[in-house]
Amino acid sequence: MISRPALPTDATESPLPARPRLIATDLDGTLLRDDKSVSDRTIAALAAAEDAGITVFFVTGRPPRWMDVVRDHVHGHGLAICGNGAVVVDLHTGVAVEVRPLPRAVALDVVRELRVAAPGTSFAVEFADGITYEPEYPRFPLDPGSLLAPAEKLLDEDGVAAGRADGTLTPVVKLLAHHRDLTPDGFLTLARTVGGDRATFTRSSPSALVEVSGFGVSKASTLALCCAERGISADEVVAFGDMPNDLEMLTWAGTSYAMGNAHPDVIAAASARTVTNEEDGVAVVIEQIIARHG
Repeated sequence: MISRPALPTDATESPLPARPRLIATDLDGTLLRDDKSVSDRTIAALAAAEDAGITVFFVTGRPPRWMDVVRDHVHGHGLAICGNGAVVVDLHTGVAVEVRPLPRAVALDVVRELRVAAPGTSFAVEFADGITYEPEYPRFPLDPGSLLAPAEKLLDEDGVAAGRADGTLTPVVKLLAHHRDLTPDGFLTLARTVGGDRATFTRSSPSALVEVSGFGVSKASTLALCCAERGISADEVVAFGDMPNDLEMLTWAGTSYAMGNAHPDVIAAASARTVTNEEDGVAVVIEQIIARHG
């Protein structure tokens, strides 16, 4: 018999919606185990939710090209929210059906101001078609990118990374800012002080890596749009997350769960808490939902 980890008391006592219609879950540190796999138990729970008529949305900071890990587990609608809300992608086709970009002029302002406020900051630019890095930025091992250049050159509308073959500008999905010495939360607070009136700043990494999106663009705002298209209210949504980039989504959803491994701010914001991602905390709650509401 497989041992099932018990839910913490605050999770089992938290009321679930009368009939959940949508489950929204983050991936890294939440649905995925630490080795970036989806457990058999979680795969079964996701399928059971869809069979029960509950729509499942993956809502992640990952770019669409990093979604292969869950591509086989998205069901009927096929959609996922990527880039912290900047891109809605159809995982069946790989096509972005909506992009909510960060204006290049705003991104350039943030770069210039962070260079002054936090000397030593390095940048990467996530475009709709791939990532580019400054030479000093610590590149992702599995995503070396196509270009190395100063961020000002990468973001210049006449620069080397500006255009597509058809002459249109490539949308900027996210600006990434990294600092080797500042604390993660301290760097996020500083970045928000510098540019929080023009862009959305958040973080999902254990290092001092700040993610910058268009003003008002977040997991929550894009999820709300997707729900509105389906006639689903916030009260009918159950959300899961573990890091600051999940905060808006967890406070928007009618019922929200912080993972057992979550950031303290996420634990404080969520309406309940489940066990860790290594213990299949999302599956634990989905099983509870199915058992209660069938």
